[in-house]
Amino acid sequence: MTRVDPGRPWPIPSRRRQTVSAVTAAWMVCCLAWSAHALELWSEDDSVRRADLRSTLKLTGFSSQNPDDPWLYPDRTNTTGLLRTRLGINFVFSEMVTAELAYEHHLRRAAHGGGLSFAGNIVSSFGEAPWRLAPLDWQIVRDGETFEYRHEIDRALVTIQPEWGTITVGRQAIGFGRGVLFSAVDVFSPFSPLEVDREWRHGVDALRVEYRTSPLSSLELTAVFGERWEDSAMLARFRGYVGEVDGEIIAGKRGEDAMFAATFSAALGGAAIHGEAALFHTPEEQPDSSVFGKKDLAAKLVLGSSYTFNVGNGLTVFGEYHYSGFGLSDVEDAVRQIRNEAFIKRYLRGDSQILGQHALALQASYPFNETLLGSWLVLGSLNDGSGMVIPSLVWSASQSTTVTLSAFLPWGPSPKNGTLRSEYGSSPFSLFAQLSLYF
Repeated sequence: MTRVDPGRPWPIPSRRRQTVSAVTAAWMVCCLAWSAHALELWSEDDSVRRADLRSTLKLTGFSSQNPDDPWLYPDRTNTTGLLRTRLGINFVFSEMVTAELAYEHHLRRAAHGGGLSFAGNIVSSFGEAPWRLAPLDWQIVRDGETFEYRHEIDRALVTIQPEWGTITVGRQAIGFGRGVLFSAVDVFSPFSPLEVDREWRHGVDALRVEYRTSPLSSLELTAVFGERWEDSAMLARFRGYVGEVDGEIIAGKRGEDAMFAATFSAALGGAAIHGEAALFHTPEEQPDSSVFGKKDLAAKLVLGSSYTFNVGNGLTVFGEYHYSGFGLSDVEDAVRQIRNEAFIKRYLRGDSQILGQHALALQASYPFNETLLGSWLVLGSLNDGSGMVIPSLVWSASQSTTVTLSAFLPWGPSPKNGTLRSEYGSSPFSLFAQLSLYF
């Protein structure tokens, strides 16, 4: 008999055991979600106090054909199935005090392991989330790089709303900035520009205190905690409105960086415009960045705009430009930089949402009817001319069911002998399908 250490994942001695574990895990998670259908956990008569359980089940299929470079992609094709269940409990203790708890199960089964993604993740990462005092993320089953089953606590927070503002403490979602695909100031849990499912960002352990200085302005102090002081953040944010212009200033410490940033959004004619700019003073020199002649200063910039044309049901066109001082001026240097611990830590953490330094995104979206939305996104690197076309369809079959279909069609020189020759040319041709069920 195999001895099982309770502190370790279950051993899987055979492919058959792996298959049985996968089916069992999927069955348990599905039953858990279906049993929690629209459940009111607790309420009191003549009182606002209550607790409601909301559950979500997402089934995702992802298939890709990789570039012909066995150094970076051992297998030409790969197919991955993912199952994600989220149980969220919302508590209302009084008109001033609320709380939220979210518990998730993640199951991933891939035909093959290995391979790298230099252009960003299309599906949510299974890696350990940063900016947490304790991961609260446990591995139940793992077999190499082809099968993994995990569960985690992604939200655990209390919100107090006195007359002067808001206090939130615990594991929560924090998203700064105005960017849609890119961001200069979303410094904790930014999404990849390619990531399809953006419903929930990773929760971080934080204390946020917002004080309303006037009806149109507020001052917010945010403390985000990691396992060490070097992995924590202390930021102040002042936000205000002047007419149709919404702006904010952010300053403080983020990890080992000093950070200063500003953002704005406004209406200009019939268009909506937004911008973000940030400057980081880093402990290490950046490979391809120099601000005012200093290699330990890195700047980030985002400029974007959108406009809805009066065509049929309304055609919305969106564009966004991104500059990242954390990126590389020549992506052929990427494989060498993987050995640079500081660079790869920043890249995996999302400090640079792109591998290069300059990117442009253009998107057109159109609602065919009340339930079907189509979009066409073109994402390109201004460093090497590579890019990706991403057509998508989102069908809201009912209030509780959504189907998402996307394709990822890259262009540009593909990698050769383990060397990247373009940013998006290194990406695989991919198909993405997701069924989302809400209870």
